[in-house]
Amino acid sequence: MIISSATDYRKAAKSKLPPFLFHYIDGGSYNEQTLRRNSEDLATIALKQRVLKNMSEIDLSIEIFGEPLNLPIALSPVGLTGMYSKRGEVQAALAAQQKGIPFTMSTVSVCPIEEVTSKLERPMWFQLYVLKDRGFMKNVLERAKESGVSTLVFTVDMPIPGARYRDLHSGMSGPNAAMRRVFQAMRHPDWAFNVGVMGKPHDLGNISTYRGKPTKLEDYIGWLGENFDPSICWKDLEWIRDFWQGPMVIKGILDQQDAKDAVNFGADGIVVSNHGGRQLDGVLSSAKALPYIADAVKGDVKILVDSGIRSGLDVVRMLALGADCAMLGRSYIYALAAQGRTGVENLLDLYEQEMSVAMTLTGANNINQLNHDSLMRI
Repeated sequence: MIISSATDYRKAAKSKLPPFLFHYIDGGSYNEQTLRRNSEDLATIALKQRVLKNMSEIDLSIEIFGEPLNLPIALSPVGLTGMYSKRGEVQAALAAQQKGIPFTMSTVSVCPIEEVTSKLERPMWFQLYVLKDRGFMKNVLERAKESGVSTLVFTVDMPIPGARYRDLHSGMSGPNAAMRRVFQAMRHPDWAFNVGVMGKPHDLGNISTYRGKPTKLEDYIGWLGENFDPSICWKDLEWIRDFWQGPMVIKGILDQQDAKDAVNFGADGIVVSNHGGRQLDGVLSSAKALPYIADAVKGDVKILVDSGIRSGLDVVRMLALGADCAMLGRSYIYALAAQGRTGVENLLDLYEQEMSVAMTLTGANNINQLNHDSLMRI
């Protein structure tokens, strides 16, 4: 199969993965309207083409939270990344390191923090939820600090899991889920051997380390449901802000006032995000929400964005709309599932090439030149 884009990697991942894993990463909540809008709205953003601007040199690098990045991109936290390729978090982190960008580990990763950081020469980022088990939160924060994690990404738009219909149909959850997953794995022998057999253990590494016993995939949904905390409010983050001395990013912002509250709280960054359309269906796409939030807090806090980004052109669009950095989720998981670390590195190469083309044709020599003036008002 010829791979020329993230769309090609999605097709390759769909053929390679058992359905329960493909639909877990590919799906959204309810009727998936926001999932679709994320990409559709971003595709409608028109850039202003400029010519004869001497584009012989283009600089894609940025600095964020004191870290130099070769590209204005970070890999988003994705739960169960290690189920998409053998020890998937390690492979994705090494690919990010090779490209000079951050990898963000999910709370609900397969590999524990220590396994990933031991393979890296640059610090990674770590994502955390507010959970009822505060002992786990303290434990994982201490381990992240000891392992040299540089930036804490705090996800606040998941006080309760979204209603994801696909998971019930696919076998990720629902009646006879474990049996259905076994049958699916048998029909995908390449995945069954490389990940199902060679990629063990298949537990939630960070949670298992804390509990001192395996937390298996069949426990995943139940554990999440029991431990997410719908009573969360800003005051619940204060002890974490006091404990964590490094940069802290609040992920899941779609509202101007929430963005201002994050600034008042003392966040170093925010991620404009609707969780990839996996939480509240019907809300604004990230591309639609981003300009309003940038108008409110640009310059007061670093603005990152995710949801719907499928190309380097989309990254350029998001930067022109007001973001300082883009985060990739689904697209890198598709590449990881299809070709492991090599796939993620190749995907990032494609994004870099696509960004270079887009910037050449918009007359932007560096990232700082991408702003509202880069947009065509139609």
